[in-house]
Amino acid sequence: MLRDGQIPELESGDLTESEWVQQHLVRPVLKVFNNIFAANLENNGQPAGTPGRIALAVAGDDTAAKQKAMALVDELGFDAVDGGSLHESWRQQPGSPLYCTDLPAAEVQQHLASLGTTRTAEQHAEFAANQAASEKQLEAQGVRL
Repeated sequence: MLRDGQIPELESGDLTESEWVQQHLVRPVLKVFNNIFAANLENNGQPAGTPGRIALAVAGDDTAAKQKAMALVDELGFDAVDGGSLHESWRQQPGSPLYCTDLPAAEVQQHLASLGTTRTAEQHAEFAANQAASEKQLEAQGVRL
């Protein structure tokens, strides 16, 4: 996987990557901007109300910080969608249907709703397999991870 080594809490699905980071930093963490390519973040912002404007999910446990991040997302030219708690941020991690897809807000909301709020063992395994396949494909193309 893209991280260094195996982390039991992440391998089991007990924690999301962002929850693990928050535990180690002992500071509130928000998950946003992980599901958009840097070039798209730099080049694809649009004014509010533009049809098809890319939406970014914002997940976190600190409501005030989440609102600030959502305002920043809008200022950068993207629609902010409430991605729920940090425990629910698995829905925007690598291998999930929302990861790096550049979807409009209605589709992001639809994906979030269809995935539910509690990750199942099957979803955890499926998304890990999706990510592993993506990494293998990148490696085959000569991209070093």
